[in-house]
Amino acid sequence: MESEWHERAGPWARCVLPDSQELDVVVTARTRAPDGRWWYECEAILPARHDTCGGSRAAAQPTAFTAPAETLTPIPGEDYTALPTEGAVAGRQWLLQRLRQHHDHLPSHRLHRRDCWQADPSATPVTTATAHRLARDPHTEPCEVCRPDRPLLGQLP
Repeated sequence: MESEWHERAGPWARCVLPDSQELDVVVTARTRAPDGRWWYECEAILPARHDTCGGSRAAAQPTAFTAPAETLTPIPGEDYTALPTEGAVAGRQWLLQRLRQHHDHLPSHRLHRRDCWQADPSATPVTTATAHRLARDPHTEPCEVCRPDRPLLGQLP
């Protein structure tokens, strides 16, 4: 019966805990934070006391926690494709920031890499295809710190 529950629980992964211990955990969801970093919702199956009228016994109890992606290692044979995914859309590694310009001849937008510390928090995530187009648009200037135009223009056909 426990192996049946084990199969229905979700994909498993190996997690390295803050004290360097390793633990197999059930992965229940993934979230991409606004800064682009991935986090995984996990459940560690830990022992817990279960009281009944006949006494107490040990039982498995899922304990929820969140782990950064770099602490998880996939287990071969587990399927992670059906995990619920929240947050920033995967593949949107570029940010478009609207600039407040008062002259028509000045750029109205600035393009950033997603991890650029110069990007405004209100900047809009855009796909690579959109970023390719924007990198050539005279109304969009590249950020001088993260230089998104270098990889984007280098990839153009």
